[in-house]
Amino acid sequence: MNHVDKKRGFTLIELMLAMSFISVLLIAIAMTIIQIGNIYNRGLMLKEVDQTGQAVATELQNAIRQSAPFSIATGSGSHYVPQAWGGRLCIGQYSYIWNYGKDLNAKNPNVNKYAGLDSSTDIHLVKVLDPGALYCLQKPLLAIDATKATELLATGDYQLAIHSFTIKSNTTAIDTKTRQQLYDIQLSLGTNDKNALTYGTDGSATCTAPGQDGADLTYCSVSVFDIVARAGNTVQ
Repeated sequence: MNHVDKKRGFTLIELMLAMSFISVLLIAIAMTIIQIGNIYNRGLMLKEVDQTGQAVATELQNAIRQSAPFSIATGSGSHYVPQAWGGRLCIGQYSYIWNYGKDLNAKNPNVNKYAGLDSSTDIHLVKVLDPGALYCLQKPLLAIDATKATELLATGDYQLAIHSFTIKSNTTAIDTKTRQQLYDIQLSLGTNDKNALTYGTDGSATCTAPGQDGADLTYCSVSVFDIVARAGNTVQ
């Protein structure tokens, strides 16, 4: 008696369907992993911007608190020197000097620079020992001594920069008895990829909207920090 073997293999169509299903599944898994990676990287970047901004805000608040009230009016004797490409704020024992990210990207020759051989090193935001406030008061403005400076926006995976900075004295919050003075600071800080940023007419920077050329929300973030600081009780 002949026995018929009822076992049979997959047809070519069945194999193609199975391979197509596996391919779609692998693509879906790969896309999910990429998306998770992008979300993770964006989280790290947002954390970096937020932590750096908070650290700068705390640094300025502490410096102003330990300082006597200071003039930010334009002209001679001012401890605040706003510049089109950055600025200088001289308070207490230290001066804070910065350049805007837009001008660093454009290689603006007028930006604040280190003296001597260190002049080719970019200044983002530095804290400089300067008890006499010479970096603001002496004219013409001095180049920065790199040996006395500490960069507060350390370069790492994310190139952070100051995009705007304003300081105002709160004239409604002056204590005539203790001579304490409040100052309001608004600081815009974020990543500095010029291709992913859009600049306003007032110099402000925002991340380019999705769908536009250069948009990169994974690695672009700009945050605004509003800071209130109180100066001490000795007149400068």
